[in-house]
Amino acid sequence: MAVPANFNVLNLTGKFELNKKLSDDGEPMLQQQGVGLITRKAIGLASVFLEVKHYKDDDGVEHIDVVPTLTGGIAGSKDKRKFVWEETEAEGTIFGPMIIKTRRVKAEELDEEYLTKGWTEDTYEHGVIHAYTRSDTSKSGKTWTADATWGIEEVNGGRRYTRHVHLTGPNGDVLKNRLVYDYGPIPSLDRLYQFRHLRFTLSLESKFSRSTAVFAAPWVLVILGAAYIIGLSFFARAQSFLTPSGSYLRCTSSFWFDKDGCGIDGLQCLPFNYSSFDFRCPAQCNNVILQNPRTVGDQQMAYVPLVVGGGDANHTYRGDSFICSAAVQAGVISSSRGGCASLQLVQNFTNFIPYTANGLTSIGFPTIFPISYTLGRSTSFSHCDDLRDPALGFNAAITFLLFTVFRPKPLVLFWCLVCIGFWHVTLFSQPLGPPPQISIGFGTFLPALFVAYMFWRTAFCFTLPSFSKAPIESAFLYLLPYWVGVLHNLTLDELPLSRLTASDVTKRSGAIAVLVVGLIIITALLVNQARVIRKTGWLPYYLGWYILGGMVMMILALLPGVELRIHHYILAMILMPLTGFPTRLSAICQGLLLGLFLNGTAAFGFASIVQTPAQLLLDAPIGSILPTFLTNSTNYNGSISFSQQIISWAAFPEGQGWDSYALLVDDVERYVGAATNYSLTALNATVPHFFRLAFSNSGTAGDFTMPAVLWPNGTWVDALPGPS
Repeated sequence: MAVPANFNVLNLTGKFELNKKLSDDGEPMLQQQGVGLITRKAIGLASVFLEVKHYKDDDGVEHIDVVPTLTGGIAGSKDKRKFVWEETEAEGTIFGPMIIKTRRVKAEELDEEYLTKGWTEDTYEHGVIHAYTRSDTSKSGKTWTADATWGIEEVNGGRRYTRHVHLTGPNGDVLKNRLVYDYGPIPSLDRLYQFRHLRFTLSLESKFSRSTAVFAAPWVLVILGAAYIIGLSFFARAQSFLTPSGSYLRCTSSFWFDKDGCGIDGLQCLPFNYSSFDFRCPAQCNNVILQNPRTVGDQQMAYVPLVVGGGDANHTYRGDSFICSAAVQAGVISSSRGGCASLQLVQNFTNFIPYTANGLTSIGFPTIFPISYTLGRSTSFSHCDDLRDPALGFNAAITFLLFTVFRPKPLVLFWCLVCIGFWHVTLFSQPLGPPPQISIGFGTFLPALFVAYMFWRTAFCFTLPSFSKAPIESAFLYLLPYWVGVLHNLTLDELPLSRLTASDVTKRSGAIAVLVVGLIIITALLVNQARVIRKTGWLPYYLGWYILGGMVMMILALLPGVELRIHHYILAMILMPLTGFPTRLSAICQGLLLGLFLNGTAAFGFASIVQTPAQLLLDAPIGSILPTFLTNSTNYNGSISFSQQIISWAAFPEGQGWDSYALLVDDVERYVGAATNYSLTALNATVPHFFRLAFSNSGTAGDFTMPAVLWPNGTWVDALPGPS
């Protein structure tokens, strides 16, 4: 990035990164300086950072100390220069023994034109920094001389710190090379602020770093790592492995499947006995909702937990209610901590009463259902509290301490974020279980590490090291969005748009607004990053690869029989390379995208980028044709005895693959066959009844109609159009 407008050659203090795109190729010069092939290639692959400290001593003599660092925080030899133009011995890791001298000089006093041209006016005014270096041939066995000038130059429309190098090799060969550097962000808590006549300096970052320097030693991090793994093991054991594995329920566990999922008369779902049993629920089940409308009687529920009943004295719930959500509503467990409770099954309960309590509202069902249950607090289990919130506090504190107190090398810090986020999701926030499936977690962890390394190489290695002198600021820049992404199920997933499909956008209130706002934010971020990339000279390179990627996406979208599905972990992989620049906005985006990637892979694995329409529909209607009831409000004869009533429907159309019908009575499948009528003899005449009908083929039903309702007073209400 360009240096600030007030930055000049009188004080070059700052952190810089070599911009290899704008700089000349440095390998030929390294070869002339006797650097070996492997070392030259390693430098060519690595990112090169400079930490410059420019100051004056008590005698008013200028000094410049330069610490070079390669990718991952690998430090090179410090280059310490005093502006006295006297030869001084120096030792370099790469170049070996050298002789150096440095001065500030007016550009016109130099003989070599290459060293004098291209500088900004203020650099000409203040004088360039003339850095002379030659090999100490008697000690190194190498012969070369490098004359260089340092200053500020206008490059790609921005002021940048550059170096012009004029090198004479061992055979008298002359090479000229320009090195262009990107300027790292100035710590917000360690800088001079000026508001009109008010000037003040913050030095919080530097003071905090000095006061905690003892904790930044590598051995402290090793001890912390061992203690963290031990502590996490005890946390995970207490969270999931002290309660019998068979007692765990998922947030969506129930005794009944939707529509015809339980077969005729529910025989595939009904238990053989109605005894009680104990169970354990995870926390936050009140946030797990229906993603598609679910028909209950003549009502539909959507985007809320499925809870039916609970309003009677015994808090009786219909068998298809989410057990854990019902337990939260009944008050036998906590929504934030989960817990254990007992359940007593009830057979053929009538009239489920709606109820509101503990932040959850159920709906009613005024007729008979084959299975229901009541809930109790008594249980034989212990260690029932869900520890995901304490685990979150523990892991969030550890990541904050890593940034601010322990301050490992950027590469180590990055891998700490990857491992902590992945295993927090796997063990606590969204386990594949319960209890967590450790083997599946490790199966996903290894490929996730390979993708994370790609994140480091394409993005983090260019940004995270730039904030090494701002531990407090970088902690907030990275960690706040990072945990938003890791906890995607509690943050972004709460927005009314869970999938980028046409059906999701149109069917849920607020989805269009979320989509529009999201597109505006993403567009603004992309435009900003494009502006940054253009200034670095990398825009054509990025455009080429993203155009190629877009063409691949287009091919995948056009494949027959499948639909393109951009999961949030894939979105993170697509956007991450755009953040590989030392800006605060890039740091924020990196934290968010890394969190989203870790959440997506740990919670759901590497889900396919293309899926069949059936996989995307889940339990939504498939779009098949609907049958028609011949019995309707006009021809139903309420004067006929209820036991002699027959309802009928139209025959299925020929040539469309249907061979039978499936009839739901009161949300239970009561008939499958080729007949076009059904007798009401077996039904109770004193309660309402709800009828839904579907065409079927070899036992597989299509979409069911909306319910037709028969009330006890003989009133027939026709089914509304559309599927249920």
